[in-house]
Amino acid sequence: MEFFATAGNIPVHIQDSQKGGKTIILLHGYLETMYIYNELYDTLAPDYRVITMDLPGHGLSCSAPVNTMDIMATVVKGVLDVCGVKEATVAGHSLGGYVALACCSMFPEVFTKLVLLNSHPYPDPAEKSADRDREASLIEVGKLNSLAGISIPKMYYIENLRRCDDKIRETIELCETHDPSGIVACLRGMQQRPSTEAFLASVKIPVLGVMGDNDNFIPMEKINAMKESFPAVRFEIITNCGHNSFVEETARVRELLSDFV
Repeated sequence: MEFFATAGNIPVHIQDSQKGGKTIILLHGYLETMYIYNELYDTLAPDYRVITMDLPGHGLSCSAPVNTMDIMATVVKGVLDVCGVKEATVAGHSLGGYVALACCSMFPEVFTKLVLLNSHPYPDPAEKSADRDREASLIEVGKLNSLAGISIPKMYYIENLRRCDDKIRETIELCETHDPSGIVACLRGMQQRPSTEAFLASVKIPVLGVMGDNDNFIPMEKINAMKESFPAVRFEIITNCGHNSFVEETARVRELLSDFV
């Protein structure tokens, strides 16, 4: 069921399967909407209660002036409150992973397992922050859709582009639903996010990291460094896969999530 509700003082677009014992909430990445998870949602829903949402600033959800990770985590917690869920596994893709880390840090009694889908705990280095400034400038002069057309295909391993073409086209088209000021607010929030390395190094809950071996944004060098720095995290590397593992290899990610949850 799709509906709108106010969570954390922000109107939010939500999808909730409503049935199932254990709950998984899926958080999408930058320039995506909750519909990026349609295929994974459909494979999980027979066995779990699955909730997705448009994060603040994306899709049909409203935005804070700056969508910090803490603000978005508070909204995610509010969505579970609206849905009457007391405990859940939170899985986040890229930006959604940054939010998921904040969820687990702020509300450990609610978010009892964490899945990082092609995401990491590091803050923006100076060069990445500068890239976000450039993106914000383009969006502010009406170039959001052009930016999406360039950026979104880069999320996929080049060998998977043709197979994933329909999903790529859908994601780009759905960027029409974004409020450009909301996307800029998310860029500012990502620039401001703190490191969550200390949290992940001493984490007390189970954590699964799902990574692609051909991710343009998280190279294997960084993944291997994460494996050394965060030994308590279970890392799974999906071969022939880019930044959108759950789209490129839906069945494999579904298998990993089911085993983990």
